[in-house]
Amino acid sequence: MRTTTLPPLRVTPEMRRDAEAVLGEGETLSAFVLASVEQQIAARRAREQFIARGLASGAEARRTGKYVSADAVLRKLKRRLDAAKMKKAA
Repeated sequence: MRTTTLPPLRVTPEMRRDAEAVLGEGETLSAFVLASVEQQIAARRAREQFIARGLASGAEARRTGKYVSADAVLRKLKRRLDAAKMKKAA
């Protein structure tokens, strides 16, 4: 597979020092930047998919007239949280 480059970044000397200060052992600044770009791509794709699922769910609810009340959702979330707390305490 052929590779290409990303545009060069102009940053302040302070930002470069800050980035270099958090590098892991043996990690290069290039590897850090690449990992950051990869994480942002994944996060933005996940956000787009989340929004798409929400819009589809809203459309389906409007189409069918079937909605779940906020109280029902909060009760279910509270049960999940309580179960997780009990599991962690055990």
